[in-house]
This record gives sequence, C-alpha cells and structure tokens, in this order.
Amino acid sequence: MKVTFAQHGGQAAGIYLQRPPLVIDTAALDKAASAELQGLVTAAASTPPRAVNTGKTRDEMSYTITIQDDGRETVLSQSDTTMSAEFAKLLAWLRRRATAQGK
Repeated sequence: MKVTFAQHGGQAAGIYLQRPPLVIDTAALDKAASAELQGLVTAAASTPPRAVNTGKTRDEMSYTITIQDDGRETVLSQSDTTMSAEFAKLLAWLRRRATAQGK
C-alpha cells in the first residue's frame, strides 16, 4: 500500500505549493508501523466527514490523502472544519512520520 499526503490552503499556502507530497510505502515500514497505518487508513476511509460548514472559514487548511492498494485508488479529502476524528488520527500519524523523515 502506498499513501500520499498533501495539504493545501491556509496562511502558508505558498509554501505548501512548492513542497512535494509526502509518500509512504508500507513495504518500507516495519510490520507494526505498517499494521498501524493500515488500521488508520481503514478507519478514516470508512468514516464520512462531518457535515460541511456552510460558510467559508478564513485560512482553512484542506488535506488530501490518496491510498493506492492492490490496483485501487482511494482519495480522502477533508478540511479543518469537516474532518472526522478518524481522519484526524490518520493525519496526525502522517505528520509525525513526515517530521521523523525531516519533511
């Protein structure tokens, strides 16, 4: 499984446009980290975002997580105001991994 993470918008939008997305391949992870990521992806993919906010939130960040697994591609896209708790947990895991990789 390959997971790609990108973020868009917010006050630092220009910075994020120049950064490549974070890509994590479970084949490069140890067994425990791979299983943890798989569980987080499954939970986030099966939980819909919260009800969409009717007004635009200034400087809101949006996040796109693309999962490629066995020839299938799933795209999860949520924002600061609509993300589910499960999506937030996956996002936090990916951010920790990016920090550990110096990205």
